[in-house]
Amino acid sequence: MNLQIPQGTIPRPIQIDCGDAPAPSSSPIPATIHGTKTPIPANVHGTKTPIPTTIHRTKLPAVNNTVDIHPLLKKYRDALEARHYSPRTCEAYVKWVERFFSKHSRVESGKLTTKHLNEFITALAVEGDVSASTQNQALAALLFLYKCILGHPPEEIGEVIRAKKPVRLPVVLSRNEVNTVISLLQDEKRLIARLMYGTGMRIMECLSLRVQDIDFERNEILVRNGKGAKDRHTMLPQSLEPALREHLSHIKALHARDLAEGFGGVLLPGSLERKYANASKSWSWQWVFPQDRRWKDPESGIEGRHHMDESILQRAVHEAVLKAGLSKKATCHTFRHSFATHLLENGYDIRTVQELLGHTDVKTTMIYTHVLNKGPSGVKSPLDQL
Repeated sequence: MNLQIPQGTIPRPIQIDCGDAPAPSSSPIPATIHGTKTPIPANVHGTKTPIPTTIHRTKLPAVNNTVDIHPLLKKYRDALEARHYSPRTCEAYVKWVERFFSKHSRVESGKLTTKHLNEFITALAVEGDVSASTQNQALAALLFLYKCILGHPPEEIGEVIRAKKPVRLPVVLSRNEVNTVISLLQDEKRLIARLMYGTGMRIMECLSLRVQDIDFERNEILVRNGKGAKDRHTMLPQSLEPALREHLSHIKALHARDLAEGFGGVLLPGSLERKYANASKSWSWQWVFPQDRRWKDPESGIEGRHHMDESILQRAVHEAVLKAGLSKKATCHTFRHSFATHLLENGYDIRTVQELLGHTDVKTTMIYTHVLNKGPSGVKSPLDQL
């Protein structure tokens, strides 16, 4: 069909309604079209996939030194790994440096000064309303960038803004509350909760246990690579020995079934896999709390099991706290706080508690003396003596 346009009429362009679809972007974050959420792909290793941050309408200034930034980020990550920073610390530090470069994208990396650092840290507190610990983490990441990558000596950095971290008292559950929350958990989640409360281990220290770390003869547990890359010993509660032995027997049968199917390998720390080729399939290196499903490495195609993801236990404990009707904001880490407080209430020496918790400074352990309200070490109110 031929369309005839009258003379003197300017044809108007056809407008296509695309809703609120954002403009094309080079960002790897998937766009949301017509209000439909794009599904987030699951990680094959069982770890949580980071959720993309909110896409704002305001456009960031164009990055004019892209060629210079990417080598710096790789060099920054390599420097962190060379100093044996933990994977989570490396990931957090790299994200802060990326945000810093994005904010000062029009400034050449060689001309970044303390002024730019303080502007970024101040914006986090004023505009972002972040906590003091988050602000100090960003500062630590940028100080590492200035000193180790950009080559600024400490005396040239000058005064930087450091947020004062408020002193928070830990949330502590009573013995009855601990017993109620644990009783509402099921299967291996209950065993893990009992183990965290009975030993004072952090959640990742507990989930990262290997079979060889549990010594039933000496009634102790070896906690490897704890906070600060430190190893320590803690007690193995005698009341947990029967349940733990039964649990390990089930895990050993699961491991035997994986071996029969041609799998049964686990990730080994460092370069041990290159030194000992068959160690990843040995029983002593297996996780005490493996995940239900095997993971598959997309590059090598090798299948194996990783330990349980911490989010599964955190969700279960949160639901148990709600079912128990507790008004306290209790988490998995609350078991550790309750462990230390109850030991002090029973009259144990604070140095002993410090060693069991793995604290470098006894001042960190002293905070638990502020939450004592009953027991032989407690202080009675004068009102109770009237």
